[in-house]
Amino acid sequence: MKSSIDQEQLKNIIKTALIEVLEERKDLFQEVIEETIEDMALVHAIEKGEKTAMTKKEEVFKILEGKE
Repeated sequence: MKSSIDQEQLKNIIKTALIEVLEERKDLFQEVIEETIEDMALVHAIEKGEKTAMTKKEEVFKILEGKE
């Protein structure tokens, strides 16, 4: 006995499963979104940093230690 599923049925099954996962595990979805936003921000910071002048390491540590 062979059963076949057409493309529309498969699409509906996947959609239903995805909705169930999102409803039951919102924490996973939220974590993925947060990590994606963090990655995008990091890429933006790196790109911006590549366009600015270099700074000496000592100057950075002075600022971080509050000894401006």
